[in-house]
Amino acid sequence: MALHVPPSKGQVDKPRTREWYAVQTYSGYEEAVARYLRQRVESLAMSDKIFNILVPKEKTTKVKAGRRQTTEEKIYPGYVLVDMILTEDSWYVVRNTPRVTGFVGPDNTTPSPLSKEEVEALLARTGREDSRVTIDLRVGDLVKITDGPFKEYDGKIAEINEEKGSIKVLVPIFGRDTAVELDSLQVRKV
Repeated sequence: MALHVPPSKGQVDKPRTREWYAVQTYSGYEEAVARYLRQRVESLAMSDKIFNILVPKEKTTKVKAGRRQTTEEKIYPGYVLVDMILTEDSWYVVRNTPRVTGFVGPDNTTPSPLSKEEVEALLARTGREDSRVTIDLRVGDLVKITDGPFKEYDGKIAEINEEKGSIKVLVPIFGRDTAVELDSLQVRKV
C-alpha cells in the first residue's frame, strides 16, 4: 500500500511554522477523535510537532421544562482543530487516526491552515461564558409564549427583570389579564 504524503514533500528541509488545521471527522465522533489523536501523539512521541487538539464548543443557554439550562454545543460538528507543525510524519499521524476523514483543504491530502483571525475568533468564542442574558424586549411589547404551560398564548410584557433574565407577561385567562413570570427565553416578540 502506497503511503500518501502532503504535496509539499520536496519542502521538508524548509523550516515549518506552527499553524492550526481543521480536520474532518465522522459526525458525532469529534471527542473520540480528539482522544485518539492525543493518545497517538503521546505514544508516537509527536508532541514536538502536534501541540494542541481542540473540539470547538461554546456554552449556550436554553429553556427546557420551564428551567434555564446551560449546555456546551459544538461550534462545528464533524470537525476537530489541530495546532501543529505540518510535516510528513505529523500529517500521517493525524490523517491515519481512527474516524478522521481528512484535512480541510483543496483535497484531503492538501491541508490548508486556518487564518490567524479565524483561530482567534474561534478561541474567543470557545472561552466565552453565555451567562449574562440581554433581553431585547420592552414593557408593553406583545409576545407569544413558546415554552411551558402557557405555550402558544399571546401576552403583553408588564415587567422586566434583567438580573434574573425573567419577565412578567400579562396573559388573558378567563377574560382577565393574569401576570405570569417567565424566563425571557420562553417568549418571542410578535
